[in-house]
Amino acid sequence: MIVTLTANPSLDRTVELPGALARGEVQRAVAVHQESGGKGVNVSRALVASGLETLAVLPGADSDPVLSGLHDGGVPFAALPIGQALRSNVTLTEPDGVTTKINEPGPELSGEQQEALIGLLLERSRGASWVVLAGSLPPGVPADFYATIARRLRSNADGSATPGIAIDSSGAPLAAAVAGDAAGKPDLLKPNAEELAELAAAAGFANVSTADELEADPAKAAQAAAAVVASGVGAVLATLGSKGAVLVTADGAWFATHPPIKAVSTVGAGDSSLAGYLLAATQGGSAQDCLRQAVAHGAAAASLPGSTVPAVHQTTPDAVTITALQKDSQ
Repeated sequence: MIVTLTANPSLDRTVELPGALARGEVQRAVAVHQESGGKGVNVSRALVASGLETLAVLPGADSDPVLSGLHDGGVPFAALPIGQALRSNVTLTEPDGVTTKINEPGPELSGEQQEALIGLLLERSRGASWVVLAGSLPPGVPADFYATIARRLRSNADGSATPGIAIDSSGAPLAAAVAGDAAGKPDLLKPNAEELAELAAAAGFANVSTADELEADPAKAAQAAAAVVASGVGAVLATLGSKGAVLVTADGAWFATHPPIKAVSTVGAGDSSLAGYLLAATQGGSAQDCLRQAVAHGAAAASLPGSTVPAVHQTTPDAVTITALQKDSQ
């Protein structure tokens, strides 16, 4: 069982444009897709598509369109009613794959609601193999929310095995997840290139680079990820857009690439990459196996419209090439 927490879920509407976005002009869409979303929700959707047992934990009333979408999509969930409507996000995709997102802030969660959401997660994650803490935080929630949950998960084991903890977020919540003590740090972190650059700088990596430089130089990306691992994070899976992904653990570093695909929408591709990694991990795969499936899942997701997630049979892990890298700057 893989349990996901999405503290700030959304109803994601993706609008496909026939050409480049023209600011200030009227354009007609060629297609519109609507899915229940948020990073953790997307991970659960991808796991369900591949036949894995999962549970999405999130706030919201049963009548909310986000939860109705999960029900209709066959995604098991446990929800905390908060008396407010969940947010809606809009994504515009152009034929060449360029994606523009407009995300609402989401409803504010009170201190009592935050504690209730944590309690629901702790209750429903007993016996889980992994817990995924993913996405932005809604207004009112402190930046160290995910780090707090990681500590609570580890202190809540009651003699049973503590689940692996994966975090996929950005900005202050991501920084806080790696800045505290060991108990609050994840076993797996999934940044993109921009987030990796910020984390590496915070971890004291001397050779700080921009996101573009990290995407263009996987060896440098591995060195940046290694600095984050050295700070106490178990492993870093850094997605580098169309360039592939880098995985760094205490035991090694690897770079994976997939043959070029026609990108239709990159929405949710990173979430699918995380789902692919966890799918392989739960099947006892090696670090390289997990990286291979992560890249295969991400490529498949980018080739599908809107925030559609791929099933494992739609992925091509055999097409992925993996190269071992050095973790240090020597």
